[in-house]
Amino acid sequence: MDSRETHAYVQRDWQDAAGSKATYWADCFRQDWRTTWNAAQSLLTHARLVRSPFPTDQERDLDFGAHLSLLAQLDRAAHAFARR
Repeated sequence: MDSRETHAYVQRDWQDAAGSKATYWADCFRQDWRTTWNAAQSLLTHARLVRSPFPTDQERDLDFGAHLSLLAQLDRAAHAFARR
């Protein structure tokens, strides 16, 4: 292993690398819905391997409640966008 290459790797701009990675994946997700779906399924599989059962009934209820709350907020705000 070349110590100069190792040093260059360690000293790289990690914030820039993270930004590039985020941009890459955002582009992938925008271009093809299957990429987003596959990523979501992989995350769900991983979560279930790490913590079974996932999600619990209580977590599902909380998530559903959050969706209903957001829907109500969007319904209340819809008139503001319809007039434009």
